[in-house]
Amino acid sequence: MASVVAMPRPGNTVESCVLVGWRVREGSSVSSADILCDVETDKAVFEVPAGADGIVLKLLVAEGDDVSVLAPIAVIGIAGEDWRSVVAASPDPAAAVVSPAIAASPVPAASPIPAASPIPAASPVPAASPVPVSAPGVSPRARALAEREAVDAPALAGSGPGGRIIERDVRAVLEVRPPLSAAARAGVAAGSPVPAAGSGPGGRVLLRDFASPAVQYPGVGSGAGGEFPGPFTETTIRSIRKVIADRMLESLATTAQFTVHAAAPAGRLQELRARMKAAPESLGLGKVTVGDLVLFVTARVLGDHPLCNSRKEGEVVKTYARVHLGLAVDTPRGLMVPVIRNANMLSLTGISVEAKRLAASCVEGTITSDELSGSTFTVSNLGALGVEYFTPVINAPEVCVLGVGAILPKPLASPDGTVAFAPAIGLSLTADHQVVDGAPAARFLHDLGAALAEVDLWLAR
Repeated sequence: MASVVAMPRPGNTVESCVLVGWRVREGSSVSSADILCDVETDKAVFEVPAGADGIVLKLLVAEGDDVSVLAPIAVIGIAGEDWRSVVAASPDPAAAVVSPAIAASPVPAASPIPAASPIPAASPVPAASPVPVSAPGVSPRARALAEREAVDAPALAGSGPGGRIIERDVRAVLEVRPPLSAAARAGVAAGSPVPAAGSGPGGRVLLRDFASPAVQYPGVGSGAGGEFPGPFTETTIRSIRKVIADRMLESLATTAQFTVHAAAPAGRLQELRARMKAAPESLGLGKVTVGDLVLFVTARVLGDHPLCNSRKEGEVVKTYARVHLGLAVDTPRGLMVPVIRNANMLSLTGISVEAKRLAASCVEGTITSDELSGSTFTVSNLGALGVEYFTPVINAPEVCVLGVGAILPKPLASPDGTVAFAPAIGLSLTADHQVVDGAPAARFLHDLGAALAEVDLWLAR
């Protein structure tokens, strides 16, 4: 009997995945271990195996679609089997984002697919927004259905006793509203208006229906509305870019962030790095970078400033004895922050090896969810790009993030009071004023600068 391949759930917090590309075609023979497709979460790209032997009867999802976890994406069986009846018998076939090719496929006479109900042009569709858990006058069943289907239940006219909104009131909206894909439901729940009709089979609203096609203006126009700045292309924010955008906005909206800057002497950092690079290969120090040295010293200095190594979760501040160091990594898919566990207990070479392994996994898309969670302090290094100072955004619920800048010549005072130009590294600490005040933040930055200036001594601690 044919089997349905469902979108896997790669983690407890993952609700949907983007299908990056198919590796098979309809009609292909596959074994259970063969890879059907590649899918992308907000953190990584992974492969989906067939899980069954047979013929690929149907690919239910188009490349680029955002699909709910556990929704059907393909059907595998014996040539000639009716894939439609198999999909119809799956737990939630409507949750799949079906490709337009399905609508064009002939329907076997024995298993007709009901046509979508026409959408009355004059039927108003209530605006959608997340339903408050304590919404008054809404029955529990109605509330659950409204949350699942992205309907603003409190805005409806209730037909229950005393005007109470009940399940049939929500279903009445669903009968006149165009069907929504899983990704479209998420968009409506976030506040986007429901399009009048969708471009999917049977008028199903897909993610692409929320934005107009890319617009290219050939030249500069003029008129009462002003001049166009020139050609442009519209791109919908999605996948990991959307996650980054949401997290950065949430961080700034929920924390009282301020940043302090300092410059630290970096002559010994550069000298030590040069000596390690020239050291015998058997010592394993040739790949240690200045960034690795900064990570090593930061993890040690945090032991003397435990409040900076904290997380604010609601009204509770958790201060950690061990440093789980987040490392900001730039990847083709956007910013990722893998975690170096127990960084304050690792050797310099241990930190160097782990930092490079995690960064490579982020770039290759093989990083796991566990490796991207649980940090207590984050370091973001833009020194290689020539940035002197910047204002890093806190990786909430952490309370501090360190920005590392470039090493540049700066006027520095010597113990005898004279001033001379010497290499110095720029340091920027952003802290949450709800937890860390200005003086403790400045003390941490001062001690970190002093430690970097004497980095060779800190290696002996």
